[in-house]
Amino acid sequence: MYSDTHFHFFTLTEGNAETGSEILSEMAKSRASFALDVGRRADDLAERIEHFEESLNLIEDSVLRGRAKKMTYFSAGIAPDEDSIQNGYDLEEVLEEQIEDTERLAAIGECGLDHVAENFWEYLEEERDLFLMQIKIAKKLQLPLIIHSKEAFEDTLSCLDEGNYHKGIIHNFSYGEKEAKAFLDRGYYISLAGDITYTKKNNLYELENLLRYIPDNRLLVESNAPHYAPVPFKGDVNTPLLIRYTYDFIAAKKGITVEKLCKNVDENCKLLFKI
Repeated sequence: MYSDTHFHFFTLTEGNAETGSEILSEMAKSRASFALDVGRRADDLAERIEHFEESLNLIEDSVLRGRAKKMTYFSAGIAPDEDSIQNGYDLEEVLEEQIEDTERLAAIGECGLDHVAENFWEYLEEERDLFLMQIKIAKKLQLPLIIHSKEAFEDTLSCLDEGNYHKGIIHNFSYGEKEAKAFLDRGYYISLAGDITYTKKNNLYELENLLRYIPDNRLLVESNAPHYAPVPFKGDVNTPLLIRYTYDFIAAKKGITVEKLCKNVDENCKLLFKI
């Protein structure tokens, strides 16, 4: 239950292995089937894996330790922050060296386009090139993409079509039904995070329509921890342990049981990530 397709373990724990072991233990107790620790920098994978293993080894209960190890996978990618965009041409080799022969590498990302910042237009071509480079790597390895797309729907779609690779997740989905259709028609999964619980009453109708529109076999759920803690913890540091509130919210709006939603998400993870 409560699979989590996107969280940032090292950032969440601030590199503290004791904190990490506590979180992993509690996730294992909930019998999460799948947990994806997502990368944001070209060179962060080795550090993240080392931190995970240190945290794992502090779990005294061998059963919980085994569950935590079995459920956890990793992605590697370069998020569209300003520094990475400006230095993107130098990062491809770094990223490829990080992912070479890495066990339990399940995806490439997060990567994509973010047009929230006022000055995003200054680096449009460089940002696009950085995204296309990672699409190329994912296509070569036949791994799913973890796609970050904020206020950049048309440009994101353009890059995905140019890269001619349609396997992956639109993470922390923040668009509407029309945009969902375009991504779903191309084969992508839609992942919802804790900020979906912030929806105001006057927008609930559109949200409910969106949730009805997304097929059960293409829906995923993520914590995006440490960001976007769900209601009633909005404003707090988020952890994967709070994802159940997001599951509760989505299940209620879809009119299904939490158990049914968990089963659907677990099956979708197995199919997409081939686990």
